[in-house]
Parts: sequence; C-alpha cells; structure tokens
Amino acid sequence: MSESTKYVLDEDRMPRDWYNLAADLPVPLPPPLHPATGQGIGPDDLAPIFPMAVIAQEVSTERWIEIPEPVRDVYRLWRPSPLVRARRLERALDTPAKIYFKYEGVSPAGSHKPNTSVPQAFYNKEEGVRRLTTETGAGQWGSSLAFAGSLFGLEVEVFMVKISYHQKPYRRALMETYGATCIASPSDMTESGRAILAKFPDSTGSLGIAISEAVERAVQRDDTKYALGSVLNHVLLHQTIIGEEAMEQMAMAGDEPDVVIGCTGGGSNFAGLAFPYIREKLKGKTVRIVAVEPASCPTLTKGVYAYDFGDTGHLTPLVKMHTLGSTFMPPGFHAGGLRYHGMAPMVSHVKELGLIEARAYPQTTCFEAAVTFARNEGIVPAPESSHAVRAAVDEALRCKAEGRAETILFNLSGHGHFDMQAYTDYFAGKLQDVPYDEAALRAAMADLPTVAAE
Repeated sequence: MSESTKYVLDEDRMPRDWYNLAADLPVPLPPPLHPATGQGIGPDDLAPIFPMAVIAQEVSTERWIEIPEPVRDVYRLWRPSPLVRARRLERALDTPAKIYFKYEGVSPAGSHKPNTSVPQAFYNKEEGVRRLTTETGAGQWGSSLAFAGSLFGLEVEVFMVKISYHQKPYRRALMETYGATCIASPSDMTESGRAILAKFPDSTGSLGIAISEAVERAVQRDDTKYALGSVLNHVLLHQTIIGEEAMEQMAMAGDEPDVVIGCTGGGSNFAGLAFPYIREKLKGKTVRIVAVEPASCPTLTKGVYAYDFGDTGHLTPLVKMHTLGSTFMPPGFHAGGLRYHGMAPMVSHVKELGLIEARAYPQTTCFEAAVTFARNEGIVPAPESSHAVRAAVDEALRCKAEGRAETILFNLSGHGHFDMQAYTDYFAGKLQDVPYDEAALRAAMADLPTVAAE
C-alpha cells in the first residue's frame, strides 16, 4: 500500500451518519437572533424559509445524524470520493512532506456542493415543497442544486452573482441542462435587486445580494423554500461526509495528517474536511487546521467577529460570524465562490476558540500553484480550490526548508473545467490582484447592527 496513489473506499463503507461539531464544542455557538427584535429565534421564525427537517438539523446538538437511505442512494453516484497521494507534486517540489488531497470534483456537478444539495432537496420533497430558490457565486452551488432538484422533481430558481453569470456561461448552461432557471443578480425581479440597481446601476453583484433576492422569492409562495449552499450549520453538517471518509482512507494509507487545509468562502468545504479533525483535536490529537481565503475578500483575517446579516437586503437572521459587513462588495476576482462578506458562524467560532488558523492569498499566486498542480497531478483546480492548493504547496516548501517530513491533507473541492476563462486570463497576463476598497470596507463595517457592539 505504501506506493498506492489512490485510496478508494467501497460503497458499503460510505459513512452512514453526518458529524455534528456542535455536540463537542467546549463553548456553545452564540445563537442566531431575530433581525427585528434582537431576540433569539425559534423554528417558527425559520419555517417560511426552510423545511422543518433542515431546521431541526440547524439547531441540533446531537453528535451523529443519520443520512437517509434515499440520500445515500444518490451519493453512490460518486461517493465515496477518492483520496489521492500527490506523489508527482511532491517530487516536483522536492519536499520531504507527504501531500494528500480529498478530491470532490468527481461529483456530477464537479464540486463538493451536491453533498448538501441532495439532502436539502430530499427533505424539501418529503415536506411537499415544489420549488426551491437559491443564490450562487461561481455556479458550483447553483448547478448542484439544479442537479438535486432534477432528481427529486423540484423546480429550481438560481440567482447568480452577475459578474460570474457573465464570466462562467457554461456553469449557467449546466444549470439549465439540469432544468433550473438562472438569473443574473442583482435583477429587476425582486425589491432587493431593484434597490441595488437604483443605487448602483452597474453593480457586478455579490453573494449577499443574491441571497436577498432568493430569500425574497422564497417567502412569496407557500410551495417554495430557500436552499443554502454554505454558511449555516446544517450545510456544514452535510459536508462532514468528506472528513469522515478521509479519516478511513488515511488509515488505509497508514498515515495521519499533521496539517489539514481547505479554502473558505462561506465555509462548507473547509468544514466538511476539517470538522471531524477538530473533533480529534479536541480529544488531544496534534493537528494544525488551516482555512485559506482570498486577499480581496479576507473575512477571517480582516473581518470582525460580530452579529451581522447574512444578506445585503437584511432579510435573514442575525448570526455571529467573522464579517466584512453585509453591504461590502468585493472586487470581481475569479474565485466567485469565495466572494462572501461573512464566514460560517461555526467556522468563525472555532477560529475564535483558537482551533484553526487562517491565511489570505491574492489570486495570481493561487493560479500559479494551481498550474503547478495541474501539470503534475493532471487535475485543473477550480479557482476557489486553488487557494487550498497554494497553502498546501507553501506548507510542503516549509517542510523542505525545515527538513521536516510532515503529512499534509487538503480538500480539492472541485475541478476548474467550467472556469477556463480564468486560466486563459492568467496565461495572457490579464489576471490582476485587485485589492478591496478600504473606504467601502470601513463603510460596511460602520453599518453593522447595533447588537454587534453588545
């Protein structure tokens, strides 16, 4: 087994439960608050947006939550996903480190997102919902929900951040192939979108704006619910199948990671790999866990830990998270899935507890690492995933400089086959490291809800 490249579990070894980190937190997660009253919210407050099964998972403190058999049946289309030893990359870097990656690009949509879109579609179908609305940045989540909706007979309406809508037409085509409707956000279909367009006619959009539009559409009809691709607890929960599989596969390889890495936008793929390892860290295991984000939207490294809205239109509950302010609009860099003003409350919480590290990279250095990876391992990483690749390469080079043979594990959350315009721009020298607007960031921070000061 020492010379194996791939470590693949049989389908009958797929995890039967998702792991809920809330059960093992040394300090409970601060509760979400009602946006109007500032008081705690209950299931009835979330019922217009989510099905009750999802709400129950959102507030659960049970350690293990069973994966329904119909969801497992769909998961078998691509799960368990492979763990790969990046031996060629190791040789190219001349590092004593061992580099492994969990490859989520094998899913039908090409990323980790179906891990949660499938159960969300299932739970909605079970409760009689006929239509789902959502937002998407780079399109991975939108195409994943479109895929899940097609399997369970649900209509899907996707508000796609406008700059990504134009940058990534094939993501849009994929959503439409699965039967979804894709709308550039901000749009004139909602009050939230029209308000943004009145103020910023040339707005390139943001995930916060797209969330507002999708939530607004969801609450207008009784047969419609909203589905979220990241940030909230139930989404992170569904993704932990990644880490649970990875632990079994690392045992197959006779290895354990010293460093665990994932890119972070809203936090879902990072949590999926990292949360099971945080559980082990809380038990005393020594492991560094690194969250990597874009320097143009540096939520964990530059944001404040405060209560804030999850959307620009202020329709969602207030959650305590690392935030740049709900009105912050990052520049239009290519990693559209990482252009979110906030970070998952659970990821933010473990950062505050000192259980994880965070670092930020500009996009050109990430693409440089992605090209090195592709030319050695054969997989073209998504722009989002390239941030994790960059960090893994840097950790391997650190090991080389220090003469340390550490084991590095990162989540390659998706492939970049729909993102080749970004690579074309990189090779043409058109890709720039555009900084965020400091004045806009200060203005967005100044607009935080007053509860943030409490």
